[in-house]
Amino acid sequence: MPTAFDFSSSPFDGLDAEEQQLVRDGVDIAYFREGQTILDAGDPATHLFVIIKGRVSQFDAGEMVASYGPRDCFDGRSIVAGRASSRFVAEEEVLAYELAKDTVNALISRNATFGALLFSDLSRKLGALAQRHAEREIHALTGSKVADAFLRPAHIVDGGTSIVAVAGVMHAERTSGVLVRDGARLGIFTNTGLQRAVLDGRSLDGLQVRELATFRLVSIAPDAPLFDALALMIQHQVHRLVVAEGERVVGLLEQLDLLSFLSNHSYLITVQIVQAQDLVALAAQAARIHRFVALLYRGGTRVGQIGQLVQALNAKLFERAWQLVAPPALQAESCLFVMGSEGRGEQLLKTDQDNGLILRDDAQTGDADVAEACARFSAALRDFGYPDCPGGIMVSNPAWRRRASDFSTVVRHWLLRPAPEGLMALAIFIDAHAVAGDASLLAQVRATADALVAADDALLARFATAIDSFPEESGGWWNRLLSIGEQDKHTLDLKKAGIFPIVHGVRSLALREHVRATGTQARIDALVVAGRLSAEFARDLSDSLHFLMGLKLKAGLAELDSTGTVSGVVRGDRLSSLERDLLKDALAVVKRFKAIVRHQFHLDAA
Repeated sequence: MPTAFDFSSSPFDGLDAEEQQLVRDGVDIAYFREGQTILDAGDPATHLFVIIKGRVSQFDAGEMVASYGPRDCFDGRSIVAGRASSRFVAEEEVLAYELAKDTVNALISRNATFGALLFSDLSRKLGALAQRHAEREIHALTGSKVADAFLRPAHIVDGGTSIVAVAGVMHAERTSGVLVRDGARLGIFTNTGLQRAVLDGRSLDGLQVRELATFRLVSIAPDAPLFDALALMIQHQVHRLVVAEGERVVGLLEQLDLLSFLSNHSYLITVQIVQAQDLVALAAQAARIHRFVALLYRGGTRVGQIGQLVQALNAKLFERAWQLVAPPALQAESCLFVMGSEGRGEQLLKTDQDNGLILRDDAQTGDADVAEACARFSAALRDFGYPDCPGGIMVSNPAWRRRASDFSTVVRHWLLRPAPEGLMALAIFIDAHAVAGDASLLAQVRATADALVAADDALLARFATAIDSFPEESGGWWNRLLSIGEQDKHTLDLKKAGIFPIVHGVRSLALREHVRATGTQARIDALVVAGRLSAEFARDLSDSLHFLMGLKLKAGLAELDSTGTVSGVVRGDRLSSLERDLLKDALAVVKRFKAIVRHQFHLDAA
């Protein structure tokens, strides 16, 4: 029997030593010639096949639905069902391991993750993958250093300074504690000391800070493990540590900041955004959002949750930037909104600016002042790392900053005289999400679209046809996945292949049903309630979207680390066998969904 079985590929990479021995004891090697049927629909399932060499095609009702290459396995679902539901044919000469059914069943009963990855549906496979990510998250946190957390500036005052003056420093610097230098001693004075000073009864003008400062500091080095810092806080019952490198004080580590780092960086970033006094400070927080996304993803956080957090953080970022560049009167009489993936809460890495501004019809701010504020806002976002929109969909473009009645007229024009450019603008606007100012202005203009769309089936059909904007290339995406080793053929644009058809198909169905939500997941949930999607298929659709987004994010982060730019494509030769398997499942769901959209809008009738 063969003994060189490869245990590095999914689902075998999760087996323990005893389970690996079961595989060695129950495996054999088989050969199939080109064109030979390995397993036909209805055949008894006696073996699980793991390809060593060659390729195998899977057919359902005469249509090829999947293709398998080296290190891929098939057909676990037939093992469970007892008989094959598809036909598997050797595309070329195939050499494969044959793992006996009894052995497979024994592994499934011993190892739940193995079973989930082998034959379960997309949702369960992703659940098993999430379990692996959770384990990775623990390793990521235990490897973090003190310097990785947010360190507050160390403001030092002289021991002879009055309590009143120290309170002034704390207020001006927005800090709950300052360090106190008293000769050779270094101490700390906090809000607790301030309370004690008030209760002391003496005049605060004459009370020196050295009298109420604590000189028993607990310090830690910036390169120390973060969990050591938490242990020190618990051990000494303190809420902050002095981070020092030799004699040099680097900063203060607050307990709140430490716990926030270990649980959720978003709180700290939000605080810094709200407190930013200029655009330079905001730019620093914009850079932290990107690092936050990378940390969350590599720590195993679900993509949908990342998208929601990024949307909330970016909304705060854009709102604060608008507050810094726009006059107060303009802020009060307008609504700043974002669109596209940002509006849907699905932007993970920074993309082009997509934003607009609606003003009240009676707005008093002059056009020149509005134009200046919008130009400064677009420039600020550019400095934050959001490039200009190539189509000019941004507030610095007069076409995307209008009074409410004027904006409603433009929306009517998009709807009543639908041209490709107008339908594209409508699709972008439908995803609009208010981030600053009077949100009722956006709701007012959006109501115009809802009212006009209600009785226009032809318009909705034209709108929905965009799901086929990126037709499959010759040979289909199955072959693209398997054309590994050829520079031009082993890349796949996930946005075109899967993300856009899901997003726009759901957007089209949601527009017809007058769904107000802008997020794709929220729209899917609403469509289930409306009876337009089954709960089971909706789950597959959501899982597919989030998996594709996660795969795109993973590829983008890798590109940023290596080249500093994001191409938006994934390379098949860099996907694990499990990722390729899940990608096939996800794109199959996309194919089914496009058929549903075509049927509901009668797109195949023309």
